[in-house]
Amino acid sequence: QVQLVESGGGLVQAGGSLRLSCTASGNFFRINVMGWYRQAPGNQRELVATITSSGTTTYADSAEGRFTISRDNAKNTVYLQMSSLKPEDAAVYYCTTDCASGSGREYYTKTYWGQGTQVTVSS
Repeated sequence: QVQLVESGGGLVQAGGSLRLSCTASGNFFRINVMGWYRQAPGNQRELVATITSSGTTTYADSAEGRFTISRDNAKNTVYLQMSSLKPEDAAVYYCTTDCASGSGREYYTKTYWGQGTQVTVSS
């Protein structure tokens, strides 16, 4: 099993910045893609950004130019630096990881989700 612990959410004024962190622990030997999603009340969960193990990143149009995703493979941690925050960025942010576990015939990959961290942006 894999556990994801998120931190860094909170209340910030519009135009401000926040940095989210998510650390994975448990039974795996490699983390492939790591990412961040968000879900605002009444909306579906949506992709914010992803990063591969080699550092290739993708961003939602809404995040491009304002958010930066990064990871520290030695710490099994993914970060989301959010700048120029807008009220519409307010949501619960979830990290996700695609982890490889087992070996030989027991090898498998599985996607895990964090518990979510609230980001509130005041206008």
